[in-house]
Amino acid sequence: MRDPIVFDSHCHLTDAAFVGEVSALLARARAAGVQGVVSIASDAADARRALALAVAHEGVWASAGIHPHTAAAATAADMDAVQELLAEAKVVAVGETGLDYHYDNSPRGVQRERFGWQLELAEASGKPVVVHSREADEDTASLIVAHPRAPGILHCFSGGERLLRAGLDAGWYISFAGPVTFKRFAAGELVRAVPDDRLLIETDAPYLAPVPHRGKRNEPSFLRHTCAAVAAMRGVPFDWLSAQVARNARACYGLGPG
Repeated sequence: MRDPIVFDSHCHLTDAAFVGEVSALLARARAAGVQGVVSIASDAADARRALALAVAHEGVWASAGIHPHTAAAATAADMDAVQELLAEAKVVAVGETGLDYHYDNSPRGVQRERFGWQLELAEASGKPVVVHSREADEDTASLIVAHPRAPGILHCFSGGERLLRAGLDAGWYISFAGPVTFKRFAAGELVRAVPDDRLLIETDAPYLAPVPHRGKRNEPSFLRHTCAAVAAMRGVPFDWLSAQVARNARACYGLGPG
């Protein structure tokens, strides 16, 4: 086993792609030097499953929240359950929430309402809100500005300079995923614009597998490829960056030093 080198700040261990394989997947991650993962939820039922995995496995934590895709389906009972789950020690974040104007699986007004509510939960709990934003930079930035006390993460960042600046001005973390390894990735200047102490990396597994695994099911053990790409873009050694982003993840999620 390698020494721990990096932390997967965002994956989805409860996804159907991993049924029956979580223990083996986590063993491969540890062998690849991944010291911890946060399994991100998309609705209340998913949050319960994520918490169960976190309780069962060392080095795993969970979130609780309502994804923009499921915002319209969320009931009052679901929202109550999310709020209650945030009291659990192994639930370290709110979300995944945010805005998705590409798929529009929920009406945009409902997405904004649920996002605003989860920003309020982050303000009240002190736990970071994990934000998905797709083709919604302006509205995402406006809601961040409207909730200045909410800690947060712009996950799998694919937005522009306006959204990046809104997140950084709010003291948020910015996370990059597998797309930074793709040939068509053209936002290296934004990767370099994030301060060292605000940078995260993630897999978003099972989605967005990095090169050389692009097109396959992603998993936390592939994270080193994303780390290597970000290190190259920023002109720093892999080992230095991997240690830095691991410290950042633990600080962001309130986990203490590793």
